[in-house]
Amino acid sequence: MTKCAIVYASYHHKNTEKLVKAVAERFPNVTLIDSLKSDSADLGEFDVIGFASGIYFFSFHKKILRFAENNLPENKKTFLMCTCGEKSGRYFNKIEKIIDEKHGTVEGKYICFGYDTYGPLRMIVGLKKGHPDEREISEAVEFVRGIIDSE
Repeated sequence: MTKCAIVYASYHHKNTEKLVKAVAERFPNVTLIDSLKSDSADLGEFDVIGFASGIYFFSFHKKILRFAENNLPENKKTFLMCTCGEKSGRYFNKIEKIIDEKHGTVEGKYICFGYDTYGPLRMIVGLKKGHPDEREISEAVEFVRGIIDSE
């Protein structure tokens, strides 16, 4: 059975936490690590490592980036997940650079909407209220299934 860790950061509305908790409920071989509560973990025992985050200033949360820089072993298979108010592939750039520097591979990426009230969005009550919804959560679970079943 594939051993998987998902390192995540979910701050404002817990959008990303909804995704990773649904994954962990479905797959007992998935270990969740909250990077907002822990700065380090031994990731060497895991076959595949996921990084999941809300998007903050067009990137993964700074705690996720620091966690990956300090804890990601060389040559690991990884996957990426994020929640955001507006979708863009550029959100993955910084985390992918770190993975590349560690000679890791990105096996897949999942992006979905998340309720967003950051900055000036507060004035207009936010974006994507009600997200991630049940369909997006289910898609995230299936995305991770595809990654860990391919091992």
